[in-house]
Amino acid sequence: MAPGEKIKAKIKKNLPVTGPQAPTIKELMKWYCLNTNTHGCRRIVVSRGRLRRLLWILFTLIAVTLIIWQCALLILSFYSVSVSIKVHFQKLDFPAVTICNINPYKYSAVKDLLSDLEQETRVALKTLFGFSEINHRKRREAESWTSAWEGVRPKFLHSVPLMFLKQEETGKVARDFLTGRKRKVSGSVIHKASDIMHVHQSKQVVGFKLCSNDTSDCATYTFSSGVNAIQEWYKLHYMNIMAQVPLEKKINMSYSAEELLVTCFFDGVSCDARNFTLFHHPMYGNCYTFNGRASDTVLSTSMGGSEYGLQVILYINEEEYNPFLVSSTGAKVIVHQQEEHPFIEDVGTEIETAMATSIGMRLTESFKLSDPYSQCTEDGKDVPITNIYNASYTLQICLHSCFQTKMVEKCGCAQYSQPLPKGANYCNYQEHPNWMYCYYKLQQAFVREELGCQSVCREACSFKEWTLTTSLAEWPSEVSEKWLLSILTWDQGQQINKKLNKTDLAKLLIFYKDLNHRSVVENPDNTIPNLLSNFGGQLGLWMSCSVVCVIEIFEVFFIDSLSIITRRKWQKAKEWWARRHPPANPQVPRSSRGQDNMALEVEEDPPTFTSALSLPPGPGTQVPGTPPPRYNTLRLEKAFTSQLSDTQVQDES
Repeated sequence: MAPGEKIKAKIKKNLPVTGPQAPTIKELMKWYCLNTNTHGCRRIVVSRGRLRRLLWILFTLIAVTLIIWQCALLILSFYSVSVSIKVHFQKLDFPAVTICNINPYKYSAVKDLLSDLEQETRVALKTLFGFSEINHRKRREAESWTSAWEGVRPKFLHSVPLMFLKQEETGKVARDFLTGRKRKVSGSVIHKASDIMHVHQSKQVVGFKLCSNDTSDCATYTFSSGVNAIQEWYKLHYMNIMAQVPLEKKINMSYSAEELLVTCFFDGVSCDARNFTLFHHPMYGNCYTFNGRASDTVLSTSMGGSEYGLQVILYINEEEYNPFLVSSTGAKVIVHQQEEHPFIEDVGTEIETAMATSIGMRLTESFKLSDPYSQCTEDGKDVPITNIYNASYTLQICLHSCFQTKMVEKCGCAQYSQPLPKGANYCNYQEHPNWMYCYYKLQQAFVREELGCQSVCREACSFKEWTLTTSLAEWPSEVSEKWLLSILTWDQGQQINKKLNKTDLAKLLIFYKDLNHRSVVENPDNTIPNLLSNFGGQLGLWMSCSVVCVIEIFEVFFIDSLSIITRRKWQKAKEWWARRHPPANPQVPRSSRGQDNMALEVEEDPPTFTSALSLPPGPGTQVPGTPPPRYNTLRLEKAFTSQLSDTQVQDES
């Protein structure tokens, strides 16, 4: 072996290899525990005795487990929110108020359009209540089937037949109103429960049958009350008829603002029909909105109490009510934002005639955090449902738009009680004979959440909500009824050609109970700086560790450990390859004496003198000391073979 190679072999034999260049995982872990700032790891190595070492291993593992658990809880709770409620006392904007008569159209104006339907309805009612009596039942049955339909062409009962349904042992048996014959019912039977008292005490129920175009798929809808069955059957045909009437004609058949609004006051100042905006609803006719978005400025109020709100007297005109379409008398009112659509049929409040209805309001404004804290939407643009309403996004608008869109897709026409989607027409029996059956099928699917509307539509992140408190009082009182009705009759002389009575009028008061404005605001519980500080607190509490320690752990346990494993695998692969493919001219292998780390590469340059002196002595070697001086080197030796004569020393003897 060359001298340089011997020196390098000797250096590598005596030089301890530790740290990231350690030859084994065990030596790497030992080096880490001795040099890390984490206290528990160091105690595992330096502790004397097996019991102490096991205890420190247990304590360290528990601490690591607690750190992981607490940090996981911090991450999982990062998107949690806290709710803060703030109460402000300030001047408040007055909401939009939409008022509708419960009766959509004046009966005298639509009587001709509905004459055939009403005639069939009256005959069906007579037949229905005839069956509800026990005595003389056979006589009434015979009379109903022979004389009831004289001179009548039952086209509505023929298209959607009304029937009694009775469950017998042999199957479902129904009696048709039109023919009086019994027949088995094919298809499904859907029972619609009712809170109204039953018309009869027998096991019979009333319903009607709807079929698809080819009559292969039918469904019979039954009701526990004949009242509900007649109203639902009448409503289907009513929508079918009114869907074919032009909008302008329907507006003229309904109530004008001058007819509906008798008197008006707001914040102590008189107002009139010019302060209201027309809004036509298919099922409620002409509705009128006070302080809506069509107003130039949004009105506000600076005081609470009934004297500083909206006060109106409404002319209901019960004589013009449709007896089969509506069964109550009065008006409907809804409080909403200026940009919102008034869903009068869903959340409207009914007010009675001959009564003063006082509605006190409290405003609550909610602000929710959007994604990722919740599934709410800011403006509805990220919801895959087309808004068919000319209003800002709300959850109700999304649900109704989704149902109307599905109606157009499945049935080929739109539901009459909702706005028209672009390019669609309202359903009518002449152009869409299958729409009633399709409409009821979609209603069932919507209730069962099979249309997917409930999963797609999301709540708005910010919205205003008015909590209403309603109170009633008799109006006008007996002592003031005479003079008050006389003056109101004189005021409405140009619009109404009759003397008013108390059942024709209703008084409505809407006001803020106080000016306390409550805000419900969601705030994130955690932020990135708070999360990092909580991580640091957990690391310092359980293991006296910092972020640098975490980086060090990652380096040692992942990078360095992987490097050692890779080097070992590579060395084994090289040895296996050398055994499989020996060289053609084998050479004497170099002695590996003194090399503990086989994966360490041999340095080409020999070590310097300074580095060699700093090496620790090898085991079993003796450090040479300073040799004793050779004194014979101090003596003069003859440099010449003969002594010169002049340098010779004379002998004294």
